[in-house]
Amino acid sequence: MWHRFLGHLAGRRGWRAVVTAAGLGLLAALALPPVHAVPVLLLAIPGLLAMVGAAPSGWRAFWIGYTWGWGFFAAGLYWVTYAILTEVERFWWLVPIAVPALALPLALFVAGPAALAWRVRSGWPRVLVFAGAWVGFELLRGWVFTGFPWNLIGSVWAFGALPIQAAAWIGVHGLSLLTIVLAATPLLGRRAMLGGVAALGFLAVVGAARLWPAEPPPQRVGLLIVQGNIAQELKWRADQRISILRRYIDMTREAALAALRDLPEGDRLVVIWPETAVPFLLADDPEVRTLVAGALPQRAILLSGTIRGEFGPDGRPRRLFNSLVAIDPAGQVLGMSDKVTLVPFGEYMPLSGLLPIRIVQGGMDFTPGGALATVRADGVPPFGALICYEVIFPASVVPADRPSWLVNVTNDAWFGISAGPWQHLAAARLRAVEEGLPLARAAQTGVSAVFDARGREVVRTGLGETGVLMAPLPAAGEPALFARFGLVLPGLLAGLVFAFGWWRGSGKARSG
Repeated sequence: MWHRFLGHLAGRRGWRAVVTAAGLGLLAALALPPVHAVPVLLLAIPGLLAMVGAAPSGWRAFWIGYTWGWGFFAAGLYWVTYAILTEVERFWWLVPIAVPALALPLALFVAGPAALAWRVRSGWPRVLVFAGAWVGFELLRGWVFTGFPWNLIGSVWAFGALPIQAAAWIGVHGLSLLTIVLAATPLLGRRAMLGGVAALGFLAVVGAARLWPAEPPPQRVGLLIVQGNIAQELKWRADQRISILRRYIDMTREAALAALRDLPEGDRLVVIWPETAVPFLLADDPEVRTLVAGALPQRAILLSGTIRGEFGPDGRPRRLFNSLVAIDPAGQVLGMSDKVTLVPFGEYMPLSGLLPIRIVQGGMDFTPGGALATVRADGVPPFGALICYEVIFPASVVPADRPSWLVNVTNDAWFGISAGPWQHLAAARLRAVEEGLPLARAAQTGVSAVFDARGREVVRTGLGETGVLMAPLPAAGEPALFARFGLVLPGLLAGLVFAFGWWRGSGKARSG
């Protein structure tokens, strides 16, 4: 029955094939966070491969993969429209075209694997070539044009700590490889499907074994994460500046006093505010820092996202940085980290001067910082700072001088009540598992959370909520294989899978 249905899909031609391929891509997006409907891949991936195998030419297979990829990325990134709606009076004309246009180049990263899979015979060779090429193109997507490794297919398993433990060895890209192979098993018969079930069982056992040891004692730090829940359309309004600052100060003062009562003697309290939490340049404004410091008890420091500037003799900013700054109870700056990987169109304009629009806030591009560096601030365990979407880059989140934990501050208010913040959260969770480091995440409107070094959720806010999280800082773990070797392992694994499939399938007559 299943094969008959796949044969029906493969028989589509013309516009019906285009609609079917796009629909399968749309269906596959349901496996992504926050829905995590992973079983839909058992139709979406085999359906794509069946259509690819029935294509009369490699070029047609390319376009089937391209259409599938367009549907997948358009559905998975629909939330980008929310960012435009925050300034709809300026960019109303982008609303109907932004997401479809963004999906156009991204679809190439599915079209390539589809065209390569067409060149080998059906069965295991085609599945292996497609899976290996998929991961190769995922790796490429994390690099080309500054990279956009969002919604990697391995992230479909990030609904809990158990399914993602293998990422400690093979990373999210290794999970992607397994996901594609397992999803394709309906093409290969009942034995293959039973083998897929057995593989999932094995991964569950391995994951449970990794989670079995008791959690080591936490580090001697209490975390207090403040989620101010400021709507993006209000964030930079001049008449809201004081009220936003007051909200963060008031929430911090009350919660910090309560937190200190529960902290053991001698432990430090780290307050974390999200990316660009308040509409002031904290690093450059001593008066505002003094006001902020008034909310900090003596055993506390504040880590806050902020914009900082480098100013010329005329007092005007020459360069702007998206930064994280550490402030002590005296209002002094203890440490700082600038965002290294900027968001195209959001923080800088690619091809500046050639494009007719300016989207960047205030019309001035941000300047990227130098390399990631571990921040040390007044006795607090050294940490790595990741600002906004820097956390989505596997193997690129830990400085050379390995820290004891990671801090991710972000302003997901851009994306409203949508799937975007949940997808961002899933990426952060995977980085904790890959690197064996606890991660504290402060988001403007959610989702704020703390994960331990094995990706287990310690605390979490909801999306669109105002609130404060309090939790101990979990212990750091030992670096596992992925933390030591990075993308080499999943890249090598994908290359071997591809090569074996190509060897077994390219020397024989291809078949649908």
